[in-house]
Amino acid sequence: MPERMKPYRLTIVLLLMMLYLGVQALTGERGLLSGHARDARLQQREVQLAGLTEQRRDLETRVRYLRSESLSRDLLEERARAVLGFADPKDYVVRLSAAAPDRASDTGFQRQS
Repeated sequence: MPERMKPYRLTIVLLLMMLYLGVQALTGERGLLSGHARDARLQQREVQLAGLTEQRRDLETRVRYLRSESLSRDLLEERARAVLGFADPKDYVVRLSAAAPDRASDTGFQRQS
């Protein structure tokens, strides 16, 4: 740089920094122009939170009924059958297949071959 530009170096550096910070304030991740994307993400996460809260409430209810103080025989039997894969001989078992939809599966039943 020429000798006559030396006094303006600091001014140029400050101007470039202000320009950079101004662009970031408008277009950066938390900038003024990205507010719509943040709002959409916030709404998506609120919906996700509501679903997880409902799931947690359901799990807490199931845990409460599986404790020894208030054991629900029906819930215990349901969980044992689901985990072990067994059924009572008196139960009707309806097997559903998601691979080939037909008229029978539209009603929730599938013909046994």
